[in-house]
Amino acid sequence: MQKKQSLSILRGCATFGFVSLIIFSLPRLITLLMAAPKTYDLQSIPTKKIGIVFGAGITKDGRPTAVLKDRVMAAVDLYKAGKIQYFLMSGDNRFLDYNEPLAMKQYAMELGVPEENIIMDFAGRRTYDTCYRAKYIFGVDEAILITQQFHLPRAMFLAESFGIHAVGYASDIRTYRKSTMLYWNIREMPAVFTAFVDVYLRKPLPILGEYEPILPKE
Repeated sequence: MQKKQSLSILRGCATFGFVSLIIFSLPRLITLLMAAPKTYDLQSIPTKKIGIVFGAGITKDGRPTAVLKDRVMAAVDLYKAGKIQYFLMSGDNRFLDYNEPLAMKQYAMELGVPEENIIMDFAGRRTYDTCYRAKYIFGVDEAILITQQFHLPRAMFLAESFGIHAVGYASDIRTYRKSTMLYWNIREMPAVFTAFVDVYLRKPLPILGEYEPILPKE
């Protein structure tokens, strides 16, 4: 009897694990399929006036992390190729000594981008917040999204959900460790699932503010 109960518990756990895997994997698969035809290389990507760069952490001395440096460098490559005109640097600044957008701006300027071409969004705490605010605070209707390949599908799904016509440019400039890539991709499954819940069910409001469109109305 005890053996049968143990087997029943194991089967139940296995079933639960399988169902959970499907629940978390399906949104990820959907976004991957959606993003694939809208992700381009430098030569073929359509020209957009605005490039959105997503925050990815800063070091203790206030400099961009390696991942964030790659995102900024990729955006600068687009700018120098004439593919974008303005940068929307969006990241976290909830603490006085933690300012992602400023670190991104300073690094872009070091790479030759004029200050007047850089707009900072200090309330991009999550990808959801960045995309929401890009549309409803900064008036972005279309943009190139600049981030690593693993993150692009979620970012593009959220941007499109808020009415931004988005294309993607992968910022995988350096070769990342296989263990790091595996971790990022596994982490994306619950992150994408949360994004679906936020868009279709919860619909949370990020920090808002005055409407500050990047581009003047034509």
